Amino acid sequence: MGKITGFLEIDRHDRKYAPVTERLKGYNEFVIPLSEKDTRDQAARCMNCGIPYCHGTGSVQPGTPGCPVNNQIPDWNDLVYSGNWEEASRNLHSTNNFPEFTGRICPAPCEASCTLNIDDNPVTIKTIECAIVDKAWDNGWLKPQVSAVKTGRKVAVIGAGPAGMACAQQLARAGHDVHVYEKFAKAGGLMRYGIPDFKMEKHIIDRRVAQMEGEGVTFHYGKAVGGTSPGAIDPAELLKEYEAIALTGGAEHGRDLPIPGREFDGIHFAMDFLPQQNRRVGNEPLGDIKEILAGGKHVVVIGGGDTGSDCIGTSLRQGALSVTQLEIMPAPPEQENKGLTWPNWPLKMRTSSSQAEGAKREFAVLTQSFEGADGKVTKLNCVQVDDKFKPIPGSEFALQADLVLLAMGFVHPVHEGMLKTLGVDLDQRGNVRAATTDFSTSLPRVYSAGDMRRGQSLVVWAIREGRLCARAIDQALMGTTTLPR
Repeated sequence: MGKITGFLEIDRHDRKYAPVTERLKGYNEFVIPLSEKDTRDQAARCMNCGIPYCHGTGSVQPGTPGCPVNNQIPDWNDLVYSGNWEEASRNLHSTNNFPEFTGRICPAPCEASCTLNIDDNPVTIKTIECAIVDKAWDNGWLKPQVSAVKTGRKVAVIGAGPAGMACAQQLARAGHDVHVYEKFAKAGGLMRYGIPDFKMEKHIIDRRVAQMEGEGVTFHYGKAVGGTSPGAIDPAELLKEYEAIALTGGAEHGRDLPIPGREFDGIHFAMDFLPQQNRRVGNEPLGDIKEILAGGKHVVVIGGGDTGSDCIGTSLRQGALSVTQLEIMPAPPEQENKGLTWPNWPLKMRTSSSQAEGAKREFAVLTQSFEGADGKVTKLNCVQVDDKFKPIPGSEFALQADLVLLAMGFVHPVHEGMLKTLGVDLDQRGNVRAATTDFSTSLPRVYSAGDMRRGQSLVVWAIREGRLCARAIDQALMGTTTLPR
């Protein structure tokens, strides 16, 4: 694999970021790609591991090490080292429909499970993956893969996020007539309307949509399914028209903070704030909704995850006076205990690119109430908590705030509308109940995958589940399938 002594001779060298002062001026991606030589050198570092945990386990259960889509990472590392980029692209796409998405926004559990991570120098897998697919696009290698045989079977996919896109593409390549219904104006789901453009520019999504359209996938935009909104489609009608339906929406019900003062103006869910800026960048109309802007304001972000980081980076680009991020969890250790964690994803201190742009981070903090004046929020009353999340007496403090963004995660899919209209069974967490063997729900011919089934998760898990769901549908429709597991 690669160069036999590469990991001994070549140091880890990853992509750099443009300077903070430069990248805060706009919403373009700011990651600086490695040169082709540097990328090949990094691929040469891949070891001939006895057990390459980076592959993943093939499981659809959370907490498993390595890559959820089972990328054949040592294989395409070796192909890059050899300079065979086109074959590397074929290998990469054999397991992952959209490596340009994961190469930009996946947290890379593959690198955490790399054998070289035992001494904190894993192969730059994510960077190499992104380089492969970007080179493939640049060289015109990624043409539509039109099925030579059409089955005459019609399938509806509801939700055009990564799970729905992966499911639709696989089904179209199996020869089915696939129609994707998306309530928003464009495809991409959270990648389009949640993840800021400075992490992934949206033309990256558009070119995949064009490829899928070339493969026969039909997208229906602005088409909500279920509910009573004007123009909503009755899912019962879809069941009459299509032989199978895949529910691939997101887990969009945000976790709220029902404490005194929550009613003040200026306190918003992150997913009311982030899509607005993405629509501005994409020249989409905002409609008649109230604009939420951070310019000239003291911003407090409650929640320490990726969504919180996205709120930080967006607020700073809008001209916030200050940004403070609150996390109820204690500060994690700077360095994990490899003997206890590897090859699993470790709990350790991580600083995102947005956090490094100027946010103040506070750990082990509970917000107890909001205060305001003239109906608008002005202050948060907070307290430090112990490791059982109990307030520590005497540790109370206040934070000035003109804008508070709630980024505490998502609890389950929105139940109102499609799910209640359909009447599918839900699990104890409020997600659509569907088996991991065949992704079938409680309703005949209705399947579910991605965040709608598993809850809030990673883009790479959405792609994985979309692929598996497509395979299950193809198997049910045709009695057999050639789609990969």
